[in-house]
Amino acid sequence: MEEKEKDNKVCIAQIEQIIEQNKQEMIEALAHVIRLQSDQAEPVTAADGSVYPFGAGVQQAYETVLTMGHEMGFETLDVEHYGGHIDFRGSADTVMGIVGHLDVVPAAGNWDFDPYGGEVKDGVLYGRGTLDDKGPVIACLYAMKALKEAGFAPKSTVRLILGLDEETGWSGMERYLAQVAPPDFGFTPDGDFPLINGEKGNLIFEAARKFGKSAANKGLQLRSLKGGSAANSVPDAARAVVRNPEADYSKIKEEIAAFRAETGYKVNCKGVGKSLELTTVGRSAHGSTPEAGLNAISILMAFLGRLNFANEEHNDWIAFYNRCLGFDLCGRNLGIGFSDEISGNLALNVGMAEMEPEIGKLTINIRYPISYTQEQVFAGLAENFEKYNLGWVLIKNHDPLYMELDSPMIKTLLDVYRRQTGDYESQPLVIGGGTYARAIKNVIAYGGLFPGDEDRMHQPNECLRIERFVQMTKIYAEAIYKLASGAYNK
Repeated sequence: MEEKEKDNKVCIAQIEQIIEQNKQEMIEALAHVIRLQSDQAEPVTAADGSVYPFGAGVQQAYETVLTMGHEMGFETLDVEHYGGHIDFRGSADTVMGIVGHLDVVPAAGNWDFDPYGGEVKDGVLYGRGTLDDKGPVIACLYAMKALKEAGFAPKSTVRLILGLDEETGWSGMERYLAQVAPPDFGFTPDGDFPLINGEKGNLIFEAARKFGKSAANKGLQLRSLKGGSAANSVPDAARAVVRNPEADYSKIKEEIAAFRAETGYKVNCKGVGKSLELTTVGRSAHGSTPEAGLNAISILMAFLGRLNFANEEHNDWIAFYNRCLGFDLCGRNLGIGFSDEISGNLALNVGMAEMEPEIGKLTINIRYPISYTQEQVFAGLAENFEKYNLGWVLIKNHDPLYMELDSPMIKTLLDVYRRQTGDYESQPLVIGGGTYARAIKNVIAYGGLFPGDEDRMHQPNECLRIERFVQMTKIYAEAIYKLASGAYNK
């Protein structure tokens, strides 16, 4: 037993040395992938007739990483451009999966660096996707490379699965898993260290209300409203256009000044022809932690609630928002203030809003506690939705996920993290975020955000410190070593 432990330590030390030697190559590889703008776009058809379902940018990032894996000597597979994998072949018939994604959320907000520049400054690499999830994916790929160069012969095949629409609809992962058997166990590098053993339910739906026509050119009109770019991001900007037939906006401007003085919120206005454009500024954050941001839509609705529009149905819609949604991030005012001991409070984020004179739409993201169901959520909000004549359409739901702390997977990954970092204080987490762990059994989220580090996922100036990039690569290398060598019994 002592000799086996000695050999293991020598092997891990050798792997870590190789990672240090590959450090500059890793940085350049990640910077290159960051420069490929891979937020989801409309499908495109290539010259050879191939269809790229998530747009040219996502496809380019995907092809780039597949090529990296191929050049490292690994086997690769593409499933109709919906997703694929990079295989480090093992001797057994089991597969250890690493499930990541290469798509990103749009780079909204004000950045100090080019979000697609891959710039390194003072030991920090900046860009959309450095943390979520390109950085951890590249770290895992170079962990596999280091293991291979060290002569590691895995028992289980190590499979790095590349998802392409994790931030939006998951149709790519569904198509991939319809054609490729899921791995037997593994992790997704798309969360927090030391590890995540539970995830709240993740529900996205659209709520809408139709409005009757208001009398033309009579009273103040709400002509349009728009805010947000993704359901799972707190919007940092919103805009509305109002029109007064008399073109007198002096009272509205006075109300704006009073609102700003009372609340401290940023509300601005400017004339657009005979109309007045209202804009609000919030602070973006991940939709799973809306308390870390400030919702610009909620600011705008709070201000609009001080005005009196000619169309009473517009006033009712605004009143619904302010009474039932507004700045209540736990769903209590909507009748869904659920909570449990393991996962805490429900989290509610209005990610997008859009309104024209005849219809208003809200895209809402709810992260509900692990002991509740989507049926309970909809049953809870039904009364208020019916009261204000709103209908709703389910966009997606991922049921809650939980793995017991005494499972072999949890113990193995936690031991690796603690050995690599010396951090024995941080404990496994239950989060509101949703990862690919929900898509595959026996998979949990493992890194790459370290305890105490600032979380800039889905926010401006997303970045990754180079020392953390190297550290996570070493953690992933040892985790792969332990899980794929036969030490893990699923």
